[in-house]
Amino acid sequence: MFAPSRNNWKKLKRLEPKMQVDALLGTRSSRLLKRIFHMDRTWNSLRPPLRAFDRHQGAYQGGPSQATSTRPSQMALKNVATSEAIEKHKKYLADWFRQQPNEERQFGPSFSLDTTHVDPVIRESSLEEILKPSPEMTIHNQLQAPTAHQHPFRQVKSDDSICGPQVGTGKSTLIKKMVMDWCHGRLPRFELLVPFSCEDLSQNNAPISLRRLITKKYLHLREVVPMLGSANLKVLFVLNGLDRLNLDFRLAQTELCCDPNEPVLPSAIVVNLLRKYMMPEASIIVTTRPSAVRWVPSKFVGRYVEVCGFSNISSQKLYFQMRLSQPDCSGVSGPATAEESRERDNLVEMLSRNLERHNQIAIACFLPSYCWLVCTTLHFLYFTKSVPPTQTLTGIYTSFLRLNFSGEVLDSTDPSNISMMKYAAKTVGKLAYEGVMSRQTSFSEEDLRRCLEVETKVESELNLLNVFRSDVFRFFLTPCVQPGKEHTFVFTIPAMQEYLAALYVVLGEKKTLTQRVGKEVSEVIGKVSEDVAVVLSIVSKVLPLRILPLLFNLIKMFPRYFMRFSSKDRDTIARTMAVEMFKEEDYFNDDVLDQINFSILGVEGPMRHPDEASDDEVFELFPIFMGGLLSRRNRVILDQLGCPIKNLAAFEIAKAMKKTVIRNSRKGLPPSELMDYLFFLHEFQNERFTAEAIKSLRTINLSSVKMTPLKCSVLASVMGTTSHEVEELNLASCHLDVSSLKTLFPVFLRCRKLHLQLNSLGPDACKEIRDLLLHEKCMVSTLRLADNPVTEEGARYLAEAIAGNRSLSQLSLLHTSLGNQGVEVITQHLAQNKHLRELDVAYNSVTDEAALALVEEAKRHATLEKVHLYFNEISEEGKQALHGLRKDRDGVKVLVFLTMGADVSDYWAIILNVVQKNLPIWDRERVQGHLGLLLKDLESSRRQTMNPWKKAKFMRVENEVKRMLGKIQQGAL
Repeated sequence: MFAPSRNNWKKLKRLEPKMQVDALLGTRSSRLLKRIFHMDRTWNSLRPPLRAFDRHQGAYQGGPSQATSTRPSQMALKNVATSEAIEKHKKYLADWFRQQPNEERQFGPSFSLDTTHVDPVIRESSLEEILKPSPEMTIHNQLQAPTAHQHPFRQVKSDDSICGPQVGTGKSTLIKKMVMDWCHGRLPRFELLVPFSCEDLSQNNAPISLRRLITKKYLHLREVVPMLGSANLKVLFVLNGLDRLNLDFRLAQTELCCDPNEPVLPSAIVVNLLRKYMMPEASIIVTTRPSAVRWVPSKFVGRYVEVCGFSNISSQKLYFQMRLSQPDCSGVSGPATAEESRERDNLVEMLSRNLERHNQIAIACFLPSYCWLVCTTLHFLYFTKSVPPTQTLTGIYTSFLRLNFSGEVLDSTDPSNISMMKYAAKTVGKLAYEGVMSRQTSFSEEDLRRCLEVETKVESELNLLNVFRSDVFRFFLTPCVQPGKEHTFVFTIPAMQEYLAALYVVLGEKKTLTQRVGKEVSEVIGKVSEDVAVVLSIVSKVLPLRILPLLFNLIKMFPRYFMRFSSKDRDTIARTMAVEMFKEEDYFNDDVLDQINFSILGVEGPMRHPDEASDDEVFELFPIFMGGLLSRRNRVILDQLGCPIKNLAAFEIAKAMKKTVIRNSRKGLPPSELMDYLFFLHEFQNERFTAEAIKSLRTINLSSVKMTPLKCSVLASVMGTTSHEVEELNLASCHLDVSSLKTLFPVFLRCRKLHLQLNSLGPDACKEIRDLLLHEKCMVSTLRLADNPVTEEGARYLAEAIAGNRSLSQLSLLHTSLGNQGVEVITQHLAQNKHLRELDVAYNSVTDEAALALVEEAKRHATLEKVHLYFNEISEEGKQALHGLRKDRDGVKVLVFLTMGADVSDYWAIILNVVQKNLPIWDRERVQGHLGLLLKDLESSRRQTMNPWKKAKFMRVENEVKRMLGKIQQGAL
């Protein structure tokens, strides 16, 4: 025993009675004394009344043991004030946690966590399993494992320590949902829930009491705080992200404190709460990364649980259904149309089928964060209709990493303070880059060791690697489930390999040993050069030696030389980008947007046998991601992730790209590669660079590229950076519709030649084309609408356009189902046109009367020189009437036959080429009949002529027609 001094006595009075006994007698003596008092049942008569503690589910719960003297009316008023404060707290928390990050707003204003949450599976675990996972507990095995030890979300109890096998399992979302459930009365066990962000607490280095901390974060709880510690108030503390705090449970480092009014460091408050030394009656739920679980001694943890994500495909399907079926998901205000609803349902159905047959993407979607990435990518691909698009693919991946890492330091105890993302870029990024260069997507254990253990020469580096393997590694890489590759690893999402490879290069991590050493020496010399300059200037005044200025210049020379040397590194990045962008072996692949779409939704049709050799891997996203990472918006986000890219570096890379990328783009590119190049310019987000690149593109050929709303928006956005004239724009067979024409309207105005054939453009599309041709700034001189269902209704809109247009000289309406009435409408408006030179209405079921009326009007037209009427239903009498027309006499040439009197027509090759190109979509029996008639006409004309040269020419054309007829009969065309 000891006699306390006056100062010690004041401190002692602030302690709980139990702690007073411990302080006065020592722990062992106090236990003995309490046993004696308990046996005599005289403890309460000798000491003031104490609070009785009962351990319940790992926590102490208790209440006052003496009757209160407060009046009933005052107690009622106090209870009313407390209830009102708690209700206000619920409203405040609900409003705060209801707020979604910017990345979630794309799913529409009606999207919320309350309506679209899918509960992840939670597995009961142990400290040993968390620190050293069993090899059997791979993601693939978890998808197939029985759920004996798995629990739904609502079975999370107080005093649970929640962690995930890796980043992205949904711990933070789980906490948000728990708070929202409490706010809506779905967790009635707790009267008060107080959530704390450990990241927020780590920013406060000043001592503060628990009660002051609560009122500082939640001012409206000032009426409730005095009741903390009372058994009448069941409190739940939620500590999210415990790994953000450097906790030390040793008494020598963190003293015991049970007084909620005592100012201590926030970390000390958390430690004493977890010790059950402060507010032992309160319940606590903690979330943390696996590497930080060991910080809390197991004796203070009631239970360990792991968030297992979506360990079955049905949960994944439900997630996708709820995300992609939002009313505002398509980005259009108002209720969705029947067509939009069908499109969304079809999208979900295709994704569900691919999940069932493609194990690798199902394993990726084990992590809820990757489910979010899949949904966001699909939303970007299918529902982007704004010009310019508000999002980029690189931005989606960068935002995805910010949502999961948010600049978090890999190990808060390490003095380097390197961020998770920076470490991943240096290690996994190196692995990804080497895979891209060698066209490799699966990696062995040896590959992993070579890239991950490159910087483990000292103890601190080895510790960082251990933390990375524990917390982050399985987020990026997962075991491969493809037959024959079971012992290898692949990137969780294939595109993530190309993103990390691009980040590795753009951050300048791809350096030789000379470059690394030179940079470090340059930085050291640069820092001390100013101090050396001051010293040398003083010495030169005292000892005016001529050698000193020379020595000073030599010292300053090395940083300048290294700056010039490092600028070559930016040229290397630009050259790498150009080489990867314009690889000839990738010229005939699908464009990158289609590749991403196929990787998520799969390809409908028979699947390849597992033993069949796969095609060469393509990495066409790699240079596009490199350009996207240099955009200002992505550089800002990367800076938040601890991966800064300086403005000067981005400027110098862009400058170097002008010499490489733009020069290579001037070569003729296939349509899919040209679409990739346009998408690269969109991702780069540099208007000045894009404008200079686009000016060199006078001819744009995107034929057979499926122009989705996103691709149309990209084309319109990129072309909108300049106002230069486009010589030719070929969008034949591109699946265009009315909305596509509206999106591309400003681009069409600047085109001289516009190819829109084979696009299923009907009468509604003809309205847009009419508005285009009647626009005062329209520059279209050649318009090809062949093989579109224009019909008579569409012909009326086109006739109005013909009458009022002043730029059009060639119009092709080949095989557009005009019929006699459609041609008659065009004939009626033809007289008002003063510029048309060629009109093609072939293969439109036109008969004699309509054909002859059109030709008569054409003869009177001031500029019309050529009319195409072949493959129409013209009788022999009509053909004879048209046969005698002459350009020099009648002012118009009509193409009806392959013959021209006793000679072969000059346009026979044009007619046969048109037939051959359109055979896949034309009625073959009808074409075969027309070719038979043309063959008879050729034979008749050959017999009439006696000129051997003309006979030979007829024989040549006859052979071409016979060859085409033979291939049609054999099905070869």
